[in-house]
Amino acid sequence: MRAMPSDRVRYDRATAHLEAPLAVVDLRAFDANAADLVRRARGKPVRVASKSVRCRALLDRVLAREGFAGVMSHTLAESLWLARSGVADVLLAYPSADRAGFAELTSDAELAGAVTVTVDDPAQLALIDAARQGREEVRVCLELDVSLRLLGGRVRIGALRSPVSDPGRLAELARAVHRRPGFRLVGLMAYEAHVAGVGDSPAGRPLRARAVRLMQSAARTHLRALRDEAVRAVREVADLEFVNGGGTGSVHDTASEPAVTEVAAGSGLYAPRLFDDYSAFRARPAALFALPVVRRPGVGVVTVLGGGYPASGTAGADRLPVPYLPAGLRLAPREGAGEVQTPLLGQAADDLLIGDRVWFRHAKAGELCERFPALHLVDGDRVVDTVATYRGEGRTFL
Repeated sequence: MRAMPSDRVRYDRATAHLEAPLAVVDLRAFDANAADLVRRARGKPVRVASKSVRCRALLDRVLAREGFAGVMSHTLAESLWLARSGVADVLLAYPSADRAGFAELTSDAELAGAVTVTVDDPAQLALIDAARQGREEVRVCLELDVSLRLLGGRVRIGALRSPVSDPGRLAELARAVHRRPGFRLVGLMAYEAHVAGVGDSPAGRPLRARAVRLMQSAARTHLRALRDEAVRAVREVADLEFVNGGGTGSVHDTASEPAVTEVAAGSGLYAPRLFDDYSAFRARPAALFALPVVRRPGVGVVTVLGGGYPASGTAGADRLPVPYLPAGLRLAPREGAGEVQTPLLGQAADDLLIGDRVWFRHAKAGELCERFPALHLVDGDRVVDTVATYRGEGRTFL
C-alpha cells in the first residue's frame, strides 16, 4: 500500500498534543473499509470478528452500520463481557475449557440467550455439563474443517482447526448435541483460512502468486460443494439459525454460496500489512502507531523508541511491523523490531530529527490493541475522540 505524504502531515498535526508512542485509527479509512466489506458481502450480514478490533467503541461503531450483525468472539470470558455490555448476538468461534464461564453462562438466562458456543467434539459438551451450575439451555454451533486435501489426502492445505471434515461425521455430532439435554444446535461454522487469510498477490513474488491462485481456485470449488453437503446433512437433524463462513480475504466469494447465511470479517476494518497482498480488494490502512525518534546513530539511520510488536503465527519477516510514514524507511535486517528500540534505515532517516514521529503498520489487526491502552480516533487532521482498547479497560482475554 503506497504511503501518502499528506497522511503523515495529517496524523502529525492531529496528534501534536499527544506523547508518543501512541496508536490511532483513521475514521474515514475505517468507515470506508466497513462499507467495502458490506459491498463485498452481497447483501448477507457481516459478523464482525472482535479479535481483529479489540475495542468496544469501534465494535459499537461497526454494529451500528447497516449490513453488520453480531460479533464473533474469541474467548468465553470476552463473550460474556460483551453480552453484559449489550451485544445481543455473540458467537464464540473457538471451543473453550473455561469452567467458571460455563457455570455463569448456564445460570443466567440473558447470557445464555445471547451467546452461542462452538464445539467439534462430544467431550466439549461433557466439559460444559460438568461445569454447569444452572439449567439454562446452551446454544451450540458446530465447526466443520474445510481444509483442501490433495493426492488422496496426503497433502493438506488449511488451518488445523476442527477434527470434523466429513459431512457424515458432522451429522453424527449434530445428533449428539440434539440428543443431549440442555443444549440446542443453532449454527454451523466453516472457516476457510487458506483462502481468507492467504494473500494471492504478494509483491515481487509472481510464482508464489500463481501457486496461491491455483490452490485457492481448487479450494473454492471444494468449499462450495462441501459446505452445501454439510449444511444439508445437519439440517436433517436440526433447524439452523445461521451458517457462517468467510473472512476478510474471502468475503466476496463466500457470500456467493447459497448454503452460507452470513460472513465473518474483522481485519479488513483496520487493514493491517498482511492484507495488502490480495487482488480482489484494496483496503485503506486505518490503524497505525507512532514511535518517536530518540537517536540518530549515523547517516541514513535513526532509532525509534520501542517497536517490538510482532504478530502471531509462523515467525518471519512478514510478522513484523513495517515503517509506513515517512516513506522510504526499512527495518535493519539484523535487528528487526526491537523490544525497547528499533533502528530504521533509509535516505528518509536523514530528514528526521530527535522527537519526530515514524508511523508504523502492524502485520495483523487487533493484536496492536494489546500494546496500547487507547486508540485516538482521527478525522481529517483532528483527534475527535479517544477510546479504550480491551487492554485499556483491563481486559486481556488472550
